[in-house]
Amino acid sequence: MQDNATEVTAAGIARLAGVGRAAVSNWRRRHADFPKPVGGTETSPSFALTDVESWLRRHGKLAEVPLRERVWQQLVGHPEGPVTALVHAGCALLLIHDRPTVWLELSAGSDERLAAMLPGALEQVLTPRFGAVPGGDRSRAVPGGPGAGEPAAVNTPATGSTAVHAPAGASGSPAVNTPATGSTTVHAPAGASGAVNTPPALPAVHPPTGPALLASAPLLRGAAELAAGTGARQTFEFLLGRHLDANPRQYTLTPADLAGLMADLAGPARTVLDPACGTGALLRAAAPRPGQELYAQDGAADLATLTALRLALHTPAGVHAAAGDTLRADAFPGLRADAVLCHPPFNERNWGHDELAYDPRWEYGFPARTESELAWVQHALARLRDGGTAVLLMPPAAASRRSGRRIRADLLRRGALRAVVALPVGAAPPYNIPLHLWVLRRPEKAPAQPEVLLADVGRFAGEGRGGPDWRGVGDAVLDAWRAFDRAGRLDERPGVARSLPVIELLDDDVDLAPARHLPPPAAADGAGELTDVRTRLGETLRLTADLTPAPADAVQPAPRWPLTTVGELARGGALLMRTGGNGGHARVPVLTDHDVLSGTAPSGTLPESDEEPVLTEPGDVVVPVLGGGSIARVVDDATAGAALGRNLVLLRPDPTALDPWFLAGFLRGTANNRQASSYASTATRLDVRRLQLPRLPLDEQHRYGDRFRALDEFERALRLAGRLGEQLVRGMYDGLTDGTVAPG
Repeated sequence: MQDNATEVTAAGIARLAGVGRAAVSNWRRRHADFPKPVGGTETSPSFALTDVESWLRRHGKLAEVPLRERVWQQLVGHPEGPVTALVHAGCALLLIHDRPTVWLELSAGSDERLAAMLPGALEQVLTPRFGAVPGGDRSRAVPGGPGAGEPAAVNTPATGSTAVHAPAGASGSPAVNTPATGSTTVHAPAGASGAVNTPPALPAVHPPTGPALLASAPLLRGAAELAAGTGARQTFEFLLGRHLDANPRQYTLTPADLAGLMADLAGPARTVLDPACGTGALLRAAAPRPGQELYAQDGAADLATLTALRLALHTPAGVHAAAGDTLRADAFPGLRADAVLCHPPFNERNWGHDELAYDPRWEYGFPARTESELAWVQHALARLRDGGTAVLLMPPAAASRRSGRRIRADLLRRGALRAVVALPVGAAPPYNIPLHLWVLRRPEKAPAQPEVLLADVGRFAGEGRGGPDWRGVGDAVLDAWRAFDRAGRLDERPGVARSLPVIELLDDDVDLAPARHLPPPAAADGAGELTDVRTRLGETLRLTADLTPAPADAVQPAPRWPLTTVGELARGGALLMRTGGNGGHARVPVLTDHDVLSGTAPSGTLPESDEEPVLTEPGDVVVPVLGGGSIARVVDDATAGAALGRNLVLLRPDPTALDPWFLAGFLRGTANNRQASSYASTATRLDVRRLQLPRLPLDEQHRYGDRFRALDEFERALRLAGRLGEQLVRGMYDGLTDGTVAPG
């Protein structure tokens, strides 16, 4: 199979050549030999990747396609779509990871030979990692393999045996093997007859067939070449991360810091289940243990498949993954896990209320149609061993809706609900709501005088859109939870946490919102903080007055300098241009585009990988490329060493040729940004290469640079004064209304 099966759009060509899309349009108009479209539409055509590469090289537009970009373009241009391409690449990378010599032998021949022999080799790797498919039926691959309609299997937890689920609509009830004995049990609503008309859970990963793999052969070879330098796991993380970034509205992600906190709350566990696994962030956060087994299920078949491959590349633990509606078609009905971690879908009305009325999982009451989250809570408890712990991310309404009060009351009475933690705004999507964590434990026996921990760490919310102070959140939550878990109670920590006897919450509302039950912060501390804020505000306002720019001197006539562009300066070696990465080493602070726009400290994170991040140095100029703002930030000593985040471009000027403050100042010109921007229906993107600045001697650059630096100091002082003013006003309102500040 030839590489020209891979197609690339105009946007992809622009990324390959490091230019804007307008340049690609100009090339198509000016050059008669520019490759003709081979697909797409009239307004959004696609081109053969190999033809485009050849043309770019002939015309000196491209010396060599970067390997990472080549592989990515092969993936997004795959004839069967990027998800199928990711599955094929993930299977091949798992083979490379587990049996590299087998891959070397297979890849030595033609693409046709590789495609013909690869399914058998993949089966030798996938079967031990994910379990066997009964009867050799590989056509139910989800996705990445054709065929539908045959019975499908799900691996059982303990024995590795399989359970055949009848197709949706078949007569009788689907049968599953229980993990302990392998005996067959009927998995249908208690008291109901016949099968539930719901698609059965399917095993997540199957070896792709030879014909399906033939179109992927160039992609697999490119991925293998990339893995030789960065590793198989890191290569898959890069490709999956780019795919998730390119389709942000299709996936709800669990931030890595939140996933780590949830795993820490659950504690060490040998068997861990995530019944709504998404992209696998929660299972990846589980602390590794010898003999560990991970169980994953998701209603989206592509996510279940990609997560299974991601986990298999991430950990030596056994991976059991299935695709299917967890509440209607549970893939692991006999599982009793040590821990359940779950970020369930919120506010689902069609969760199975009508079909599942007699399901034995509803030990604490049948959830109302509007209480899908309480169905997930009870599913998690049903899959725990006695004494096992579940941690679920919940919407705050689940703690107080009247329709769920009876279930909440029974969870409290029987000691199943152990803690409710209110997180800061911005902890996870939807970012404008302070979500909750529920910590549950399957009771071994009913406690005599149960208490429940209530905590609120909203005070650790970050500024702007930078996200919470996760270190502060983690320290406060884990310290309170571990102390409560040891003693069964917790002394009051004003404004943060307390434990309450369950009997005090069993009123008509059974309202578990932590903020309604926590004592306010100590009055002395609150008044002291406000005094400090007022003092800092006064100092900042005086500084702002001192830094206010002097009246501007008019220049007549306006100067007409010879101009150059950032792109020309980069080609001439006057500056180095780098873009933000998609991964990096753990615990490296990340400078995000929101940090640059708001002038705050690095606050972000990147997916952990062995990819080398772009680290900032003093004197670098960082420019956001999205949003349409005229912003450029000069990196100082406090920001140096941070990793460059997504949607940022770093310019590192040669100090013998360019003053960094001169560069940053002229890049912020409104007219300059307007001429270098392109506009879509919902976003503005800046082509940094097209930004202009005058050609001036270095001494003259320093004069302008000093003035731009003074403006930057004035701007920072204004921002700090605004934040302190808001903090003082908010604190005064709170103090006057809660009695911690006297009115006179």
